Amino acid sequence: MAEFRPSEKDPLKWPAPEQQALMTSRRIGIHTSIAGGVENAAERAYRLGCNTFQIFSTSPRQWRPYSLGRPQCEVMNRLRQKYDLKPLVIHSNYLINLSGTNAPFLKKSIEAFRGELERALALCAEYLVLHPGSFRGASREEGLERTALSIAEASQELDLARGGLTVLIENTAGAEYSLGGTFEQVAELTNLLRRIVPVGACVDTCHVHVAGYDIVSQEGRQLTLRHLERTVGLENVRVWHCNDAKAERGSRLDRHEHIGRGKLGLEVFRALLNDRRLSHAAFIAETPVDDPGDDLLNVEALKALVKSRAKPDPRNR
Repeated sequence: MAEFRPSEKDPLKWPAPEQQALMTSRRIGIHTSIAGGVENAAERAYRLGCNTFQIFSTSPRQWRPYSLGRPQCEVMNRLRQKYDLKPLVIHSNYLINLSGTNAPFLKKSIEAFRGELERALALCAEYLVLHPGSFRGASREEGLERTALSIAEASQELDLARGGLTVLIENTAGAEYSLGGTFEQVAELTNLLRRIVPVGACVDTCHVHVAGYDIVSQEGRQLTLRHLERTVGLENVRVWHCNDAKAERGSRLDRHEHIGRGKLGLEVFRALLNDRRLSHAAFIAETPVDDPGDDLLNVEALKALVKSRAKPDPRNR
């Protein structure tokens, strides 16, 4: 697959690979389209050489939910088992704001997140990633508490633990009124949620950088990881969103770039992928597809940085 350069953007239009791509000791994947049916995302992930993947379970910018049928879930599960694709990560709708002060919008967000939880359970997903929201019109502390209460309401009578589903709070780029721009805020929210739902964290490398943390220099990266360990806990970071950044450190501009072509560079990803403390995590790119095959190139770029070709860490289901 390394020499294959497609003319179509959709991997389903590529010739089916004759054999599975070589895997590494890390779970590496990319956000994959559900066009034509959510189950098609698994086939796309396989053709991209992934052993994990992320999807939206519905349109990320519309309130109307995607209609998910049992046959689709069954096909998805069969393909995941066939191709050893795990974990399955679902990213929640971008419109959802569980810390909002506008009552009608908050109600709509809670209902939409309830739908995300139900679809994630139906698909047997391991993780559901959530941006913690915007606290405009209130204090940051009130926003964090409101997000926790909203998740509690949305998850009522749903047994996430039994379904093997964990909610992951994602760090953000640190824009004004946005929750999650610091590791402390992510840690505070996960602590609030611990008695409500199974919870962990998702760390986005682009967001870390533009929020002001230094992960580019070796010394800065070590300090940042120690900070992350003291606050969130490295063991609690179940997913790393591997995105290079177009913007400068501290800019708060969330603009993803192809792996190795932005302000972060390859060494950041090499260090993270080979850090034994992170071997339990899944590494998933959310990079742009400007040209056909860009997604394949980004997956290959990450896999090429891993030193060991052994089996993935058994802690990563």
